[in-house]
Amino acid sequence: MTSLVNLDALINRVTALENEKRVRACMNQYMHLCDFLGPGFDLKPLLELFTKDAVWEGKGKRYEGTFGQHMGIAAIEKMFAKYIPEPGHFALNVHCLSNEVIEIDGNTATGSWVLLQPSDFVDGRSQLSCAQITAQFQLTDKTCQISHFRTENRFSRPMAEPWDHHSSLPVPK
Repeated sequence: MTSLVNLDALINRVTALENEKRVRACMNQYMHLCDFLGPGFDLKPLLELFTKDAVWEGKGKRYEGTFGQHMGIAAIEKMFAKYIPEPGHFALNVHCLSNEVIEIDGNTATGSWVLLQPSDFVDGRSQLSCAQITAQFQLTDKTCQISHFRTENRFSRPMAEPWDHHSSLPVPK
């Protein structure tokens, strides 16, 4: 009987680790797709990462007014659709995540990350932003989807020069 209990505990631990990996992959895919929001971007793969009743929201003094709250997949689609008409919004956009914490609770998970986001815009401006990301996920046998995405700005700063500069890379001779 003791070995059966240990086997059940081991199965539960392995399942939790596999679910952590699924959450991490879902958030990685979300950030990767957001790197390429622009003209011609297909929103379908991005929207498939969300549950139908998902909430996407900006919080805090900068992001609450800038991004607001979007409830349901149609509202989230409408928000992302603003980034894809010509001439586009981003010339360069990179989402770098760190300080990850993921907690699994049965068929749900919560994750938090710190986001560092260098961006160049098509209008010539550049910016560095940092945000705290918190997200809830729904897990099934086949999917891991975001049910609530929250981003809160930690800092933002305009940059004098574009991130993607034309100069040669410095390498030893």
